[in-house]
Amino acid sequence: MEGTYRFNTVNDYNMLNNHKTLHPLVSVLDFSKAKPRDWDGNKKVRLYFGFYCVFLKQVKACDLRYGRQYYDYQEGTLVFVSPGQILEVETDGTVYQPMGHALAFHPDLIHGTQLAQSIDSYNYFGYNSNEALHISDHEKEVVLDCLDKINYELKQGVDKHSKKLITSNIELFLNYCDRFYDRQFITRDNENKGVLERFETTLKNYFNSDAPQKIGLPSVSFFADEFHLSPNYFGDLIKNETGKSAKDHIQDHIIEIAKAKTFNTEKSVSEIAYELGFKYPQHFSRLFKNKVGYSPNEYRNLN
Repeated sequence: MEGTYRFNTVNDYNMLNNHKTLHPLVSVLDFSKAKPRDWDGNKKVRLYFGFYCVFLKQVKACDLRYGRQYYDYQEGTLVFVSPGQILEVETDGTVYQPMGHALAFHPDLIHGTQLAQSIDSYNYFGYNSNEALHISDHEKEVVLDCLDKINYELKQGVDKHSKKLITSNIELFLNYCDRFYDRQFITRDNENKGVLERFETTLKNYFNSDAPQKIGLPSVSFFADEFHLSPNYFGDLIKNETGKSAKDHIQDHIIEIAKAKTFNTEKSVSEIAYELGFKYPQHFSRLFKNKVGYSPNEYRNLN
């Protein structure tokens, strides 16, 4: 059996987890205080969140899915959920006690703050499968300390300082998570290099086939999907490994092929553009000039 649960507000989620709502737009949750979960007997449930939520998992009692893939979700991991996201929870049907902590905050909380301007830069809110953040015991202490600071402000009651202090502490917490993810990219260097090598091979094979004429130019999302990764995680992984974005890798490869093709004077620039998957030759010419410094025809004449 399957069931769907919608949590549109922070208060909705507080009620599920047996927590008093100290602030309508933000909450720090301790799952040990929640009632044991049975999900009305459903072995698989879908959870809709209308706000940001960060989970700190401390015991394994269920599996989480987003889209087609399972989270790499074990004890001592952080998972990030953005508004409108749906998680799937799978259990064996028995009642279990959730353990761990969570930070929930509504987008309305950060309107007009510095965090509102930077929230989109925390790409891990767009990660979706096999991409949870594994943290060490020391990092876990840092996370819990950040949550304690936020919870302390919630217990003081709302005053003119509350919003600034709460959002700045949330931003501090997210900045630590940035650091932890950078560390994880380094510690998983071998796995990341495997993805990079497969990316380069898949990119070459794409343009050695008739895919550009049939499908068009490949996107970052196309390659991310090939490796069962979210576009954000894939892009961050490639940038971390090479210093260049995945989009730049794709465009640079296109330009190298285009340079070779310009030596064939029997083909027009438009024909080359269509062969590479461009719908409009002027888009190809603009990209070529931006990357090379010359238009395709100027480059051809120079060589």
